[in-house]
Amino acid sequence: MRRLCTLMLVCLLLSPAQPASPAHAATLTPTRASRMAAVLAARTINYYPSNAGWTYLWTNFDPVRIDTDLARAATLGATDVRAVIFPQTFGYPTPTSAYAQKLSQFVGIADAHGLSVKLTLFDWWSSYSDVAGSITWAQAIVGPYANDPRVIAVEVKNEIQPGDAAAIAWAGQVIPAIRGTAPAMPLTLSVDGGSGATGMASLKSQLAGTPLDYYDFHFYGASERSLAEIRRAQNAVTPSPIVIGETGVSTYSGTEGEQAAYLARVFRAAGVAGVGSVAPWTLNDFASGAIPPNSVVSTMPAQYKFGLYRTDTSAKISAGVVTGAWTTGATPNTILNLGFEAAAIDSPWRNYLPAAGTAVITTEQPRTGARSARFSGTTRSGSNLPSLLTSPITPVQGGQAWHAEAYARGVNATGITEIALSWFDINGTWLSQNTSNRLPVGTTTWTKLSVDATAPATATSVQLHLKSGDNTGTVYYDDVAIN
Repeated sequence: MRRLCTLMLVCLLLSPAQPASPAHAATLTPTRASRMAAVLAARTINYYPSNAGWTYLWTNFDPVRIDTDLARAATLGATDVRAVIFPQTFGYPTPTSAYAQKLSQFVGIADAHGLSVKLTLFDWWSSYSDVAGSITWAQAIVGPYANDPRVIAVEVKNEIQPGDAAAIAWAGQVIPAIRGTAPAMPLTLSVDGGSGATGMASLKSQLAGTPLDYYDFHFYGASERSLAEIRRAQNAVTPSPIVIGETGVSTYSGTEGEQAAYLARVFRAAGVAGVGSVAPWTLNDFASGAIPPNSVVSTMPAQYKFGLYRTDTSAKISAGVVTGAWTTGATPNTILNLGFEAAAIDSPWRNYLPAAGTAVITTEQPRTGARSARFSGTTRSGSNLPSLLTSPITPVQGGQAWHAEAYARGVNATGITEIALSWFDINGTWLSQNTSNRLPVGTTTWTKLSVDATAPATATSVQLHLKSGDNTGTVYYDDVAIN
C-alpha cells in the first residue's frame, strides 16, 4: 500500500498542472487590488533547488525535489515563492509546450503547499532591440495566468539597469503589452543592490508614462543601516509602495550567526518602515556545479552560501529567525548571543583590530552560564583599542535613548577596559562614540560597565564595542545588554 501511495504521488507531480484549475487558492477571479494586497503582505521565499540554480531549475526540472523544498518553505511560514524564468531556456519568442508545462507544474506544486507565485521574466536577458519578440514571449508566459489567483504578480525584468537607455525604452513598450494581456496583474521591476534607491528613483522617472504598480527593492547593504536604506528607497518612489524582493548575506566568509542577525535586523527595520513583505535570498545553499557555468555568479564562492538551509537540508540558525518573523513577528535579541553561550558558528560577534588582540570564547570564567569572552595580551592601533563588536537588532533613529552594559573582571589587567557605543550615518561614516566607566586595573571581581547615550540626529546605526587594549593581563566579559 505504501508503495502504491508513493507511485500515485510521483504520478501526480509528474503530470502537467493546468493553470485554470487552482487546487487550494481562492476561486474568485482576482483583481489588481486584491493581488496588490497579497503582494504587499506576501511572505515570499526566493527559491532554486540546491542542486539546480537559475536555468538548471528548468532544464533539470525535478518535481519531487521541488515538492519537498516548497513543503519546507511552507513550514518556515512562507506564503509565496518567486519563480524566475529565462527566455533562452523556455523557448523564444514562442515558449515550448514542454517548458510551459513545467511552469504550470511549478505553480501547481506551490499551490498544493499554500504558496502563491510571483513570476520574474527576462532574467539573463539583454536583447532589448527585439521588442516584438519580447512582447510575444511575455504575453505567452503571462497570458495563461492572467486571471489565475495562484499567481499574484509579475516582475518584468530582474535587476534592470536604469542607466541603460535601450533597456528602459524596451521596458516602456513591454509593460503596456503585458497589461493588455493581464490587466489585473500587478507589474514591477527591480534594480540591483548597487543601484539601490537612486536607481529606483531613476526608473520611476523614466517610466512615468508606463507606471509600475510597486517597486522591488533588492537590499544587500549593511543591515545595521537597513531602516535608513529602506526609507530612502520608499522616498525614491513615493507614493508607490515597495517590497524587499531580495535580502540576505552569505555564510561563506561570515558566521551563520551573522547571517541570522542580518535578517533579523532587516525584518525589524521593515516592520518599523511599514514594509510588509521581506523575501530572503535564498531558501537553499548551492552544491558545487549547481550554478550554470556560463554565469558569472558561478565563479563567486559567496553565492553558494546564502541559503537558510545547507545543501544537506539541515537548517541554519537564520531559518529560525525567518520563521519567527513570518509567523509571530518576533525577532528576539537572543540572536545576538549576548551571554556568549552559542556555538561559534551561531554567534554574530566580530573581532575589531584582531592584530592588536582577539577575544576568545572560553569556559574559564563565566559570570553566568558556561562561557565568557576573554582578552589577553592586547596592544592597540594608534588611538584605537581592539574589541569584540556587534550591532543591535533594533534599528537606530536619531534622538533615541540607548543603554548598553556588560560585566567585566580582570586578572592582573592593565591598560583600558571599557565598552563603547559608536555611531554611524547612512553612508557608514563614523560620527562619534560614547564610552562607559572603566574596569579598574589589577585583579577584580565582576564589575558592571554601562553607558547611556542619545543617538546623534544623523545616526542610522550603532556598534557596541567591548574593548580591552594595552592589557598585559587578562579580562573577561559576560552578560551583555543593549537596548
